[in-house]
Amino acid sequence: MVTDGTAGGATPDAGEFAAAVAEHLEGLYRYALLLTGSPVNAEDLVQDTVLRAIERAGQFRGDASLRTWLHRIAHNLAVDRSRRSGREIVVDQVEDVEGRWRDADYTVDPAAVIERAADRVELEDALLRLPDIHRTALILHDVEGWTVQEIALTTGIGLPAAKQRLRRGRMALVSALAAGAERRRATEGTPMRCWDARRLISDYLDHELDEARRHAVEAHLQGCPTCPPLYAALVGVRAEVGRLRDSDRVIPPALAARLDAALRRSG
Repeated sequence: MVTDGTAGGATPDAGEFAAAVAEHLEGLYRYALLLTGSPVNAEDLVQDTVLRAIERAGQFRGDASLRTWLHRIAHNLAVDRSRRSGREIVVDQVEDVEGRWRDADYTVDPAAVIERAADRVELEDALLRLPDIHRTALILHDVEGWTVQEIALTTGIGLPAAKQRLRRGRMALVSALAAGAERRRATEGTPMRCWDARRLISDYLDHELDEARRHAVEAHLQGCPTCPPLYAALVGVRAEVGRLRDSDRVIPPALAARLDAALRRSG
């Protein structure tokens, strides 16, 4: 029988193990979604986690709970992907945040921070500005209600290090929300938020927006200090990509001959 936290449990059979894993999928997906910020990436992470868990089912001995074991797999996969992609946020940035918090003169506008945190989109945006290790600690503790000891077991670190990650993650999140509030004030008066405009930019480039949304995007670009450079880059890169069709590359003669012969035979 599969247990959820009993040390020294027997290796489960395939059916029992699959059923036990299924009980944790909801929490696993919620964790993956907040960790990656993308439903597509979250689905991939959960799927790969489950496949990895099934492959290694024989390694599960119950020294930690199944929930902890599954999240450990997901955490390790997510960290590895961030490192390979080069998208991992440098931990030094969070240490800099802690340095600011050491300054007695550093403070934030709590009303602005809490207001932004109450907005799901902006809260998730701020979470994504944290390194994976700090985001993991914060999500598991403050969202999922895990103990710091469970977080330490999941991430393979000691209890003091887990407490430090949680502390730094909370500080960094507040600072990220405060910076976001400042960015929002800088774009005050624009008809939409940056992400709302940016996700429409591709359709805007292709002239596929209705008149109302087209005017809204244009108004945002006129008033936003950060989106116009991104738009200009998109326009420029698209133009360069389009020039590829003017390349003088042609089908190699040998390949053309083989294709011609194949087409003749098929006729």
